[in-house]
Amino acid sequence: MSQTSETNATQFEADRPVVFRNATVITVDPALGLIENGDVFVSGNTIVSVGRQLEVPDGTAEIDATGGILMPGMVDTHRHMWQTVLRGYGADWTLTNYFYFYYLNWGKIFRPEDIYAGNLLSAIEAIDAGVTTTVDWSHGLQTVDHADAAADALESVPGRFVLAYGNLLGAPWVWSKAPEFRDFVRRRIDGHSDMLRMQLAFDVTGDPAFPEKGAFESARELNLPVTTHAGVWGATNDTGIQQMYDGGFMTPSTIYVHAATLSDDSYQRIAATGGHASVSSESEHNAGQGYPPTWMLRRHNIPVSLSMDTSVWWSGDLFSAMRSTLSADRSREHMEAHKLGNTVMLSHLRAEQVVNWGTMGGAEALGMENIIGSITPGKKADLVLIKNDQSPVMFPLVHPYGHVVFQAGRGDVHTVMVDGKVVKYNGRLLGDDLNRARQAIEKSVEYIRGQLGPQAWNEAMNPEKATVEFIDNPYTYTEKSSAS
Repeated sequence: MSQTSETNATQFEADRPVVFRNATVITVDPALGLIENGDVFVSGNTIVSVGRQLEVPDGTAEIDATGGILMPGMVDTHRHMWQTVLRGYGADWTLTNYFYFYYLNWGKIFRPEDIYAGNLLSAIEAIDAGVTTTVDWSHGLQTVDHADAAADALESVPGRFVLAYGNLLGAPWVWSKAPEFRDFVRRRIDGHSDMLRMQLAFDVTGDPAFPEKGAFESARELNLPVTTHAGVWGATNDTGIQQMYDGGFMTPSTIYVHAATLSDDSYQRIAATGGHASVSSESEHNAGQGYPPTWMLRRHNIPVSLSMDTSVWWSGDLFSAMRSTLSADRSREHMEAHKLGNTVMLSHLRAEQVVNWGTMGGAEALGMENIIGSITPGKKADLVLIKNDQSPVMFPLVHPYGHVVFQAGRGDVHTVMVDGKVVKYNGRLLGDDLNRARQAIEKSVEYIRGQLGPQAWNEAMNPEKATVEFIDNPYTYTEKSSAS
């Protein structure tokens, strides 16, 4: 039998097994389903057993999960973590304002230490909210020094991360072939822990010359997946999808971010080649990439994962993503029915499916479905306990999937385990130095604000006070013109 429950976080010593007791367990495993009054036993970094009233070895640390929901760690497949350094700064932006600020004017002033500060805070924030795996869509990496700073920040936080290496100010077919970039891959990624993986992050602009072909060739040579913003109004469109398809660069490991304004032909190409979509519904609602496309992705049977995009605008937790995604899909279903004079009698997208998208959907998109994404014996122990005895929102617990999507929030994340290590317990992060992050952020904000100056700082934050013209092409490294 296990040792009685302790309230002191020091119980979670290295290599000590842990059992979660008496939870409503959302396994996201079709063979196990939903288990009420369930236990999950973890030893080392692995889920050993799942069931009820499990027998565990003496000395096992016990977490009382009564009244709570135990679920797999959530997976965010697209977050510009470096931009968290200016959290909330772009609350009133459009996508054009975003391009104007980062792509055309101020993205170039970010130093390696600013990338580090943003990544550090974003990584801590992700863990705190139960997002145990995050793709850092890191397109602020102007130099390898910036990339090393990004990786240093991610590796300093006990989470699982994918560094999606990009440079919004540089041509990907150039920087992906540079010796210093290849050296970075060798030094920081090849043969290292699966706690830090890598993708190539770049967009296909639709330039008739298809210069991005060189970047795809680099990805193929280095055996790196590609993640790309596709179907973004005014920036990327069907031409890029056609070029990728004709070049043989659409693969099952490719992630299409947003995918909101594509034609049926493009969706069919994504489906036929096994690609995955990363939907950032809070972003798509606000910024103008297009209507959140899950209603179209479901129609074409394209696998979906969820993401939060950037905290320069929005929240950094997947509770918001799940809620916004389900709301957008149902809203569109009603709108389409009303156009035909019909009434929707049944919601086709269910809360359970959206929870799956926020967990296993992300794991599958990253090719990690055999490692994470469900509470399955033999998988890595990335787990989240939603439990808050002080909250009136946590009872009654009658529809666990609906509770996760519509009722719970980051403040209800009681315990987070990553790779078998408890990194948050009883609502408090363990071991992460928020003061260190705060000091780094304060220095970066002071520097960035000083570089902009008072007038530009205020105008960028309040775009109604500045003149912003339509940006035909935010990608300054091409001569391409937007087809829209």
